[in-house]
Amino acid sequence: MGREDRVAELLRRYGRTYAEQAGIRLADKPSPLYRLLVLAVLLSARIDAGIAVAAAKELSKAGFRTPRRMADATWQQRVDALGRGHYRRYDERTATMLGDGAQLLLDQYRGDLRRLHDAAGSTRELERRLQDVPGIGPAGAAIFCREVQGVWTDVAPYVDDRAADGARKLGLPSSPKALAGLVPAKRLPALTALCVRATLDDEVAAAAQDVTRG
Repeated sequence: MGREDRVAELLRRYGRTYAEQAGIRLADKPSPLYRLLVLAVLLSARIDAGIAVAAAKELSKAGFRTPRRMADATWQQRVDALGRGHYRRYDERTATMLGDGAQLLLDQYRGDLRRLHDAAGSTRELERRLQDVPGIGPAGAAIFCREVQGVWTDVAPYVDDRAADGARKLGLPSSPKALAGLVPAKRLPALTALCVRATLDDEVAAAAQDVTRG
């Protein structure tokens, strides 16, 4: 089995992006892009990724799919939605950050992350502008960029340090260009998500290593 075939098998088994896991059908449209940003905020906390994904689903189910809907929700409504996703350790602080972040996007970009993208002009500037959003630091900006690169193709190939560490753990090339060369462009977000999971879950890493050695 060649390397590309092994990578294809890895993606078949473990290649769901975090957006897909959260039920987000990513597209270059305001709502799915905003839902991805919310997911990045939730994943940025020191909390299990499965809980962050569940909380993102609950916020979406509650109707908070745009900055306007998030800003118009009460703080308690946001806390309650996070609680239903078992995102309880950081629920009150995160509810505040989500409200403040939504208002920032409304004030600066009319609630449309495509305007932020257009204003950025480069991936480095995109990362910087994303970090203006409360709850988004370097890790959150990297999460967003890893997932969005299949839609915002100018961001690709985006392989941050954590994804590169996972690639090395799996015996795959860690440079953005070399890793991207293993998959079609639209599958790179899935491949980087797999690499990140390999740094977080020893069982996934062990199983994936068996495939890459096969």
